[in-house]
Amino acid sequence: MEDERPDVLTIGQLAHRTGLAVRTLRFWSDEGVVPPVARSASGYRLYDAESVARVELVRTLRELGLGLDDVCRVLSGRTTVAEVAEAHVAALDAQIRSLKVSRAVLSTVSKRGSTAEETALMNRLARLSAAERKQIIDEFKEEVFGCLDVDPRLRDRMSAFSIELPDDPTPEQVDAWIELAELVRDPGFRARLRTMLELSTPVPGQSGAPGASIWWARQVVQTVAEVRERGIAPEGPAAAEVLSELFGDADRATVLLCLEAGIEAGAERYRGLVARVRGQYSSPDASEELEWLARALRAADQA
Repeated sequence: MEDERPDVLTIGQLAHRTGLAVRTLRFWSDEGVVPPVARSASGYRLYDAESVARVELVRTLRELGLGLDDVCRVLSGRTTVAEVAEAHVAALDAQIRSLKVSRAVLSTVSKRGSTAEETALMNRLARLSAAERKQIIDEFKEEVFGCLDVDPRLRDRMSAFSIELPDDPTPEQVDAWIELAELVRDPGFRARLRTMLELSTPVPGQSGAPGASIWWARQVVQTVAEVRERGIAPEGPAAAEVLSELFGDADRATVLLCLEAGIEAGAERYRGLVARVRGQYSSPDASEELEWLARALRAADQA
């Protein structure tokens, strides 16, 4: 019989040779990917040694994620493996980015114990286009920085400050972006941050603002951190000496007002989130040092 010739294989023999299921080979054959080279007298499909090599190539391309249409184009010579691979690399990159976003959202949901509504919001924020993310930040900067009574050059620098999620963000950056987007869209946060900036940013013709050294000079935070390490209480006489060293004869009521505005606004949280979104180093959160300083200023005011 023809199907017993040593130079041809039945579909069962081809399956045994390649380790694939007969149903898979039959499907590929029906789709024209691995057509039989002949038919037996009984009508059974027959394959040869080249069919084995063809099956191996099809299996490789399928394992790499190519669809049968692309496989057929490669096998027919209408395109090359390299050309199809280039297209699939781009598609896989997009899929990987999408999976990273999904992982970040699910991780955030897990950590927060979010509701279904919160999960949906976070997913929308995470999957915004670059233009949509930019619009959120631009609206935030315009409301917070746009009308500040400051030197125009300083206002321009503040408004031009970039907060962009990279094209291929890490899960940590996506997580930070979700939190930052929620924060900057909050009207209350915008108002509190604007109040802090108004109190800590020099107006035209002014060399400095009483509260500026709190937010624009990390030396204040470092000094307080060292003081706290020594166990100095904010209500004690040693704390009063620290305040004199830091602020001299500045109007401490205004300093405290600025400090409290920044604490209430969550300025440290905002600073840390911006750094994480941008993938930059962020100095440690200084909330505890700033709270110590506020207590010291209140104690000094009541003394």
